[in-house]
Formats: sequence, C-alpha cells, structure tokens
Amino acid sequence: MIEPALALVEFSSIAAGMQAADAMVKRAPIDVIKAGTVHNGKYLVLIGGLTADVEESLAAGRQVGADAVLDFVFLPHVHPEVVGTIGGARAPEANDALGVIETTTVAAAIHAADAGIKAALVRLVEVRLADGLGGKGIVLFSGRVADVEAAVQGGVGVLERADLLVRQVVIPQLHPGMWENVGDATRFGHRVVGHL
Repeated sequence: MIEPALALVEFSSIAAGMQAADAMVKRAPIDVIKAGTVHNGKYLVLIGGLTADVEESLAAGRQVGADAVLDFVFLPHVHPEVVGTIGGARAPEANDALGVIETTTVAAAIHAADAGIKAALVRLVEVRLADGLGGKGIVLFSGRVADVEAAVQGGVGVLERADLLVRQVVIPQLHPGMWENVGDATRFGHRVVGHL
C-alpha cells in the first residue's frame, strides 16, 4: 500500500467512527480504507490515496465525527517505511541504539514515526498501534546513537500537545538479549507462548 498520502482519524465512539468513515469514503475517491475497533473502545479509520482526495476525505471525517475525534494525522508524503510498519513489516536487526517514542494516541505514534524516520538515517523497527497497549502507540527506531537521538527528537517535535507523549528514550548499546526480544515482537504473550 504505497500511497502518496495517508491519514488516520481516531474516534472515542465506535458509532461516531463508523458514521464518519462512511462520510469519508463518500466524500472523495480513496484507494485504501481500513477501519475498525481497538482497545479502550476506540474506532480507527486509516485512508490512503491521492493527496487532495485524502485531505478532503479527512475533512469529512473530522466534521462528521466532531467531538468524538480524539486525534488525527494527515501525511501528504508519508515515508514508505511508515506504511510498511503499519502493515506489520519489521526491521529488527540489532544496531547501535534503540529509540522509543510512546504516545497516548495512535495518530500521534504514526505522526512521530514519519517525522522521526525523515529526520535521520534510521530504520523503523516497529510501529505498534493500540491493541495490547491500552490504546497507546509505540514507535521503535534503530541506528547509530546520534541518528536515533535525532529521530526521537524529530518524532517528539511534531507532537502538537504535551499530553500526546507518554515517554521518549534512547538506549545506546542495547543488550543482545533485548535486541532478540525487540526483534521478535514487543508483545509479551507472543514472546512466552511456546518459548518457555
């Protein structure tokens, strides 16, 4: 799903989210739409397509969703690694450092991932969204320490409200055992089932 533009709207109400998603796809031709529920009873709508169409569709979703819109992101030139990691791709190879941005919303995590990977020569290890995180998002970058620091700063720098950031860390020389854990999966249940 490599698209020129991507947008995501995060709703506090499932009903409002469904209504807004319908308005979004009716407003403009969208190449990709993925919508559904996530933990904490939120509803997410992710769209991709031509920039003007995505922007118009996003406006419709925000208008119809009104006060149920928790957060949103619009990326007119989304980085291909962001699209890939949202779709489940991973770049887990061990590197010099690991950077982590933890956000209160899914939209903020996507925005931070895109800004961070554009700010420095890093790889996106993972972008994990909502489920199993109590509705939060996490972004993991790998690379040289200075690059990871720049990526984390770039990612945090685009967050428009202080309450969107839970925490940011850069871990130089992450232990090989931790690289193994991070590289396989960040979900604890996945790590222990059949592995003990």
